[in-house]
Amino acid sequence: MPKPVVPEERRRRRRPTRGGTVLSEKLIVATALRLLREHGSTGLTARRLGLALDCDPSTLYRYFRGMDELTLAIGDALIGEALAGWEPTGRWREDLRTIGLRLHGVYVAHPQAALLTANRVTGRAHELAADEAVLEVLRSAGFPLPETVRVYHAFIDQTLAFAALDSASLALPSASLRADEDKWHSTYARLPHDTHPRIAEAAPLLARRMVTSAYPTALEMLLDSAAARLGSQRP
Repeated sequence: MPKPVVPEERRRRRRPTRGGTVLSEKLIVATALRLLREHGSTGLTARRLGLALDCDPSTLYRYFRGMDELTLAIGDALIGEALAGWEPTGRWREDLRTIGLRLHGVYVAHPQAALLTANRVTGRAHELAADEAVLEVLRSAGFPLPETVRVYHAFIDQTLAFAALDSASLALPSASLRADEDKWHSTYARLPHDTHPRIAEAAPLLARRMVTSAYPTALEMLLDSAAARLGSQRP
């Protein structure tokens, strides 16, 4: 049976750790992000987290019921970081573009954490605020409710899918990432016209574009599609 999570106000009254650190949910999440960055997902354990925080691992369960709940908190923290300071402009395309690029940017800045959390639904405060913001942008722009949900679904899933895809590349060992990227020069660029004419003619452009994220392009395509559908529903 999981231990009950102690309310925040009761945690604050507890003594500091052996090293003098006063634990908080925010500090635990920040330390977990550092461990993910340094050791990957396999390096995030209660034991290693306890060592990093100079506390007994069992202390962590006063803040989180288990490592899965900590994972959800990490995902929510990334969303909060992405939307910190963002304010709507009233221009729906600009607002959605900014939200999407901010979310994608934060995830790829924390690739190991992104791989761990991009497919999760946290139900926490920052995720709820982000969802509310996207839905508000679409409804205020005049999208009917069914179309709002349709665009919201595509927008969120596309953003998270590209975040996971790009993070998976960034999480590779550097030698593997370089080898993959070099394929566009060492293999694709050398294919003959007589056997692979379309690849051969596109090879120079492919070599430049395929080592970058396609998310900004895909995002503009989604916004173009949404704008066209919105226009077709107006008198």
